[in-house]
Amino acid sequence: MPNFANPFQGNVNKKISKEELIQAVRLDIAGELEAVFLYDAHAMATDDEVAKKVLCDIRDEEKAHVGELMTLLRHLDPEEAAHFAAGEAEVHEMLEELGLTPKEQAADNKISTSAATVGSLIKE
Repeated sequence: MPNFANPFQGNVNKKISKEELIQAVRLDIAGELEAVFLYDAHAMATDDEVAKKVLCDIRDEEKAHVGELMTLLRHLDPEEAAHFAAGEAEVHEMLEELGLTPKEQAADNKISTSAATVGSLIKE
C-alpha cells in the first residue's frame, strides 16, 4: 500500500548494484500484481459501468507493466529466467498429459495466446 506520509519513501540515495536492482524489480512486480488485484476487486464491487470500464482498463495496463518488468527481470537475471522457463515447461507437460495444448487451454479459458500489437488494435 502507498506510504505517502514520507515524501522520500521511494528515493534511493545511492547507485544500486545489479543484485539490488533485481530485488527492486521483483518488488516492483509484486506492487503491480497488488494493483491488478485491487483494481479488479474494485471493478467487481461496483455496478457503475463507467467505473468498471475505467478500472478494468487501468487493471489491464498494470498487467502490461508486469510483462515489461518480467522481461526486464529475465534480462537482468538469466539464471532466474531459466527457472521460469523450467516451470513453464512443467505446465506444458501437464497440459499434454491432459490432452491439451497451450492454445487449446487458452481457448477453453477464453485467453488469447497471441499478444496484441499496435497494428492489431487498429479497427479497419
